Amino acid sequence: RTDQGKDPLMKALSIIILILDIFAIVKILQSGAEVPQKALWIALVVILPLLGLILWALLGPGSPVKK
Repeated sequence: RTDQGKDPLMKALSIIILILDIFAIVKILQSGAEVPQKALWIALVVILPLLGLILWALLGPGSPVKK
């Protein structure tokens, strides 16, 4: 049996995380941080999507939580 009908909840969570990661990257790019700092944050969000998103929200440039 092939797993063509993967768990719909996992698909939904994956899509939500992807949308939030894109939002975070846009906010990072719009922030007033220096280019190397922006690059590091974007790399973190891309390499570790969920953990990077959480860390950015708590500590990163352009974070809506930090305001």
